Amino acid sequence: MNAFVDPAGMAGHSGLAKGEVLLRVDNVSLSFGGVKAITNISFDILKGEVRAIIGPNGAGKTSMLNVINGFYHPQEGTITWRGQVRRKMKPYEAASQGIARTFQNVALFKGMTTLDNIMTGRGLKMNKNFFWQCLHWGPALNEEIEHRRKVEEIIDFLEIQAIRKTPVGRLPYGLQKRVELARALAMEPELLLLDEPMAGMNLEEKEDMSRFILDVNQQFGTTIALIEHDMGVVMDLSDRVVVLDYGRKIADGPPEEVQSNQDVIDAYLGVPH
Repeated sequence: MNAFVDPAGMAGHSGLAKGEVLLRVDNVSLSFGGVKAITNISFDILKGEVRAIIGPNGAGKTSMLNVINGFYHPQEGTITWRGQVRRKMKPYEAASQGIARTFQNVALFKGMTTLDNIMTGRGLKMNKNFFWQCLHWGPALNEEIEHRRKVEEIIDFLEIQAIRKTPVGRLPYGLQKRVELARALAMEPELLLLDEPMAGMNLEEKEDMSRFILDVNQQFGTTIALIEHDMGVVMDLSDRVVVLDYGRKIADGPPEEVQSNQDVIDAYLGVPH
């Protein structure tokens, strides 16, 4: 496999040791009008781990990811990233500081090819000014060649060479999810947020995606936080699991501990509150 990410050389990466706190959520609450999406939630994400966020539908999981990557700003509480408290960080600022994101519903440019979609993930790393880019010559051309080389390495890594020139709108859903993962990896993130990466996949596709997620984490040291409904996937992939229900945290710990927690069992069985 091609090592498309060099964690030691990534611009803007924290230099934290594995196991140190990379991101901390402290007493975060988020409301939309009179509806509380998240209530007083705290947990952390450690450098180098796979951190799962699970819970029934409507538990506040996607809202939590939206807070982490700056799409939503909580009314209460703080997000601390690399030891610094963030104040109303925008999504593009989070991306530039090493937080990449995939979405529950595929968010790709359907008319563009796989290659061009992944290239959009390199946008924040393109440094040459607009004049050189318009000329498509000199420094800008050299920069584009380097970005395309990295994108080709990601394509090889995710085994999607056969669809590199195919418009993504023609691809089956499972491959579209893999292309979205590729675009996020093109940003060379330190923290990768995955919102239901297995949604809509058959068993074989889930096995492939699980393998790629583990490879990204173990080979390149990328920290991963994922939302996933398939409990088998969660138990196999994650180091620690935080469980939300009706916007509140009801459990947090190793997968085997969470799996046997009675509050978690009740939440998934739909026991009335």
